[in-house]
Amino acid sequence: MKHLFLFFALLTASQFTKAQVQIPLIPKPVEAVQLGSTFILDQHTQIFGDENTAAIAHYLQAEILKYSAVSLRTGNQGSANYIHLKLTPKVKQPAEAYQLSVLENKIEIKASYPQGLFAGVSSLLQLIRQQNVVKGRISLSGWQIKDHPRYAWRGIMLDESRHFFGKEKVKQLLDWMAFYKLNKFHWHLTDQPGWRIEIKAYPKLTLVGGIGNHTDSLAKAQYYTQEEIKEIVRYAAERYIDVIPEIDMPGHATAANRAYPAFSGGGSPKYPEFTFNPGKEETYAYLSSILQEVDVLFPSQMIHIGADEVHFGNAHWNKDEAVQQLIKKQNFKDLPEVEAYFVKRMADSIKNMNNEVLAWDEIVSGKLSTDKTTVFWWRHDKPEVLKQALQKGFKVVLCPRLPLYFDFVQDSSQVLGRKWSGSFVPVQNVYNFPGAAVTDLPNAGNLIRGMQANLWTEAFVENQQLDYMLFPRMAALAEAAWTNQAGKNYEGFSDRLKKHFRLYSLDGLYFFNPFRPKTSPEWLTPLQRKGLVPNNEAQTKQEKGG
Repeated sequence: MKHLFLFFALLTASQFTKAQVQIPLIPKPVEAVQLGSTFILDQHTQIFGDENTAAIAHYLQAEILKYSAVSLRTGNQGSANYIHLKLTPKVKQPAEAYQLSVLENKIEIKASYPQGLFAGVSSLLQLIRQQNVVKGRISLSGWQIKDHPRYAWRGIMLDESRHFFGKEKVKQLLDWMAFYKLNKFHWHLTDQPGWRIEIKAYPKLTLVGGIGNHTDSLAKAQYYTQEEIKEIVRYAAERYIDVIPEIDMPGHATAANRAYPAFSGGGSPKYPEFTFNPGKEETYAYLSSILQEVDVLFPSQMIHIGADEVHFGNAHWNKDEAVQQLIKKQNFKDLPEVEAYFVKRMADSIKNMNNEVLAWDEIVSGKLSTDKTTVFWWRHDKPEVLKQALQKGFKVVLCPRLPLYFDFVQDSSQVLGRKWSGSFVPVQNVYNFPGAAVTDLPNAGNLIRGMQANLWTEAFVENQQLDYMLFPRMAALAEAAWTNQAGKNYEGFSDRLKKHFRLYSLDGLYFFNPFRPKTSPEWLTPLQRKGLVPNNEAQTKQEKGG
């Protein structure tokens, strides 16, 4: 009897220990059961599927070779050691839902849609990359995983107008987005400091407007050619990431107005030549022509038009002849009505190209219809704007400054980046978003598309600085956007996150360690160390940075 009691006690303890084992994945899946088996991945392992899964199979094969130096073959199901990619009949579930089974003799990934199959491949690759390669073999613990995302929109926005980072850095960012199942890359390509996308109808936009950046107005012109844009968009598509361009208007137009001053609506003393001219018909033809080229380059069928902070630099509209004629003709009462008129006309132009219109949350007070329109709520200090957007029926992407502006510092000791009145954005704050104050709002469940982090680059000039602000907060964002609230646990996330630091180092990333801050000091340039280059702290509380 005593021995029997001991047996059951040990069995119970074993089951409890097993239940406590965390799946080593970020984001944490909906359901993961550990099995007792082990799968050995080596050069004899084959990948197979059909013509509908061939591209994803090739991606999986290439990634394993790149990161683990194990060369897999494509073959037939008859192999005793294989990875099977399978598209199943479509059922009513999120497009990125998948099942991943790691068994003794096979790994099977099943999904109804290619997006889900790719999400399953991303999970498998994350499991593989965390294991050591021993004599050309990788041992994987057995798992049965069923998973789907909380939100369909899980994104990163990168500002390359203020500082330009280039094609290879963007590709590395896309690699890590795929690693963490982030699927929307919002690319801020135009703003006051520089215009970064080639427009063939208006070459001076890059040749003149591309000159300068936030810290050096005379820096050589830097921009992406249309061929480079196509290359990056293809690279993202291979990773099931949509690329959404932002062409800022009617404000933040300074770089464009340097190139083509005829379309300028002037500015204010602090923000000269800040706006496009809403009173000239030629402005709408000019911008529509630009957007037509943009539309061809980006198959996501979404264009972000900014439409924020126009009041910073629209003072000249009060004395511009063309604008005054428009006000008289349309019987407008004030400049916000002029702004709303401009935004609606450009939104209609975008919708006529069969694109969705995306814009910052200022558009909520305008005249746009909710059809094919998404609001990006960024002003955390204006929760009433979020409520109003949802009440009106707008789809919403959550990206409030606190906690989703990744140009805020991560720790109170840091100096490079925003830190308004002591506010900063640690990993845990990113992870805990969104709280009930957001998710319990009326219509939130139906209209919130998801969330993204925004990285404005006023203060960041080096790749290492970009890395430092993104990692590891990108991982926290990924789990916050993918994993349901009931499945989230910051302590468990922290344990899984620590294992990713080795992967960051292997990829050459300069990351912040929130658990041992002193081991990862900020990366400062010589000028920044001397205090000769200002950081974002100088900005007012009202400025978005974009």
